[in-house]
Amino acid sequence: MRVATWNIHRGRAAFGRFRPDRITAVLAEMRPDLVALQEAQHHLRRGAPMLDTAAIEHATGLVPLRVDPRQQGFRGNVVLVRRDAVLLSGPRGLRLGGWEPRGGIQVDLDLGQGPFRLLCAHLSLGAPRRRAQAALLMAAMKPGLPTLLMGDLNEWRPGGSALAVLAPAFGHPALVATFPALRPILALDHILSHPPGLVAAVAAHGTRAARRASDHLPLVARLRLHPTPAAPRIATGTGMTES
Repeated sequence: MRVATWNIHRGRAAFGRFRPDRITAVLAEMRPDLVALQEAQHHLRRGAPMLDTAAIEHATGLVPLRVDPRQQGFRGNVVLVRRDAVLLSGPRGLRLGGWEPRGGIQVDLDLGQGPFRLLCAHLSLGAPRRRAQAALLMAAMKPGLPTLLMGDLNEWRPGGSALAVLAPAFGHPALVATFPALRPILALDHILSHPPGLVAAVAAHGTRAARRASDHLPLVARLRLHPTPAAPRIATGTGMTES
């Protein structure tokens, strides 16, 4: 299963105008089964869609998981999944505090390899706040259920604030530079799993199109879960399936 996380900088490159169509083009390049986006909605106009989800679905087969029917995401976070994903629980927004304020999304899914919990988030700039937010993400785990955690954690130090809090459950992630997109030197974006070892082949998607679309590069990885018997599938109005 190909998964990705990407801070799309509100549809703008590091220096450039609003071009959300470039986000769609890069998603079509990557062809993920699941992607978590950060800075993916207008903070002051949350009811105004920033992404053309119909164009994204046409180009990639991905559809949004709506936390709130009145907006595309939750506090800047948007999750897109394959149309045939089985929705087991959620999605629901996670309030992580901070002056922005920051948030995340929690949802239980099955994409054909077995159930898992997705936690995605965009953490704050200050180290003390990131530690508190990481603790809230740890508390959102479900015992016995594999967890995929990904997002812009704003942490590049192996033993830094948020990563140190997460390490007992998620281990130490591969540190892949994704920021700034034009010449990456900082590993701000991360993909982790509980138990550790479910995530492999972590890499930045460093194409020319990706460097022109945002100030971060997308981070992609392979998630390998042990297959389990398929859950019952019921059609929903969004084209997804729900157990």
